[in-house]
Amino acid sequence: MPRRARRKSSSGIYHVILRGINRQTIFEDAEDKKRFVKTLKKYKDICHFKLYSYCLMNNHIHLLLKEMEEPISDTIKRISSSYVYWYNMKYDRCGHLFQARYKSECVEDSAYFLTVLRYIHQNPVKAGIEKDVFECEWTSMGEYLHETNIVDVDKAIGFYSVNREESMKLFIEHMKQSNDDQCMDDSYVNVRVDDHVVRKYLSELGVKNVSSLQQMDRVDRNAVLAELKELEGVTNGQLSRVSGISKSVIQRIRRSGSGGQVP
Repeated sequence: MPRRARRKSSSGIYHVILRGINRQTIFEDAEDKKRFVKTLKKYKDICHFKLYSYCLMNNHIHLLLKEMEEPISDTIKRISSSYVYWYNMKYDRCGHLFQARYKSECVEDSAYFLTVLRYIHQNPVKAGIEKDVFECEWTSMGEYLHETNIVDVDKAIGFYSVNREESMKLFIEHMKQSNDDQCMDDSYVNVRVDDHVVRKYLSELGVKNVSSLQQMDRVDRNAVLAELKELEGVTNGQLSRVSGISKSVIQRIRRSGSGGQVP
């Protein structure tokens, strides 16, 4: 059966999700993410599309963009092919990296545009990887707040107010607002948290290093591990690897509401 044709956006604006084939990781480290941003910039200069926001997760990417001189499908193909070529060279691999058909939805009006904008910027927070939408390193939020590099920020900011200062205040309030935004279905996303994120969160809980964790009272130690188990994408095996605590012990630790006790 032939694939159903994509619906054409009357505004030319689309929310796009690129995901790793078989949910695999597409960014192993910060260098990979920097390369993808560089690739976005390269083809933005070539294809002249408008980019309003982005978010790079470990195994998927969100983009909010507007097609201009060429169809968005051609633009996405250019971007993904260029990154995959570099990625395969770096990791001495061959074959596909992204799922063959990216997902997209039309963004037809300003209200939904702002909903998608917030949805993308809050993605790492809702996944439990970051705590503050304004501190997420691999989203376009920094370009809205600080120096602009590849993102066309004026369109979004202009929706809030004709006064730039007032508009920025309203933008910030909107971006941090709690919500139940439902955009394109991304239930396929399998979030994987890097070990360094787990260690960072461990530090935020007041545990300086793994040795300190291992020397803690059992009840306090288990309470800390229970907090770590609340992070979406963290596995028992990963916690065992990072903490040095037996996987069987970690498996028996109850999540929040149990005081971190092993039953």
